[in-house]
Amino acid sequence: MAQVEATTERIISADAEKVFDALADYENTRAKLLPEHFSEYEVREGGDGEGTLVHWKLQATSKRIRDCLLEVAEPTEGQLVEKDRNSSMVTTWTVTPAGEGKSKAVVTTVWNGAGGIGGFFEKTFAPKGLGRIYDEVLAKLAAEVEK
Repeated sequence: MAQVEATTERIISADAEKVFDALADYENTRAKLLPEHFSEYEVREGGDGEGTLVHWKLQATSKRIRDCLLEVAEPTEGQLVEKDRNSSMVTTWTVTPAGEGKSKAVVTTVWNGAGGIGGFFEKTFAPKGLGRIYDEVLAKLAAEVEK
């Protein structure tokens, strides 16, 4: 089993604090940022950053649907870590200043991939697919905070 990783980033024309606050707002803002690949979104505990427990289903392909139950932590300033209770998947969102009135948002997801030929295809294609999904999330995040 090899570790699979997908990373996407975007420069956003808004202060890092505003961008981070929007990402950490699972109660109101986060649901608006999710494209059609996400369904059954539900905040089960908390709703703002650290201590939030959120559920959704992620349909990465027509055949692949992950049922995700994510615990949210804020290990350092400007960082959200979502650990899936149902799998090895961990998604880390990092927001840092990127000049006057701008910030850089980076999302990285890692998980333990399958073995054998299936694992080869997963490691080859899954990062691109997940990257496209998270690029949509970051575009919607930019539209939300650049208003």
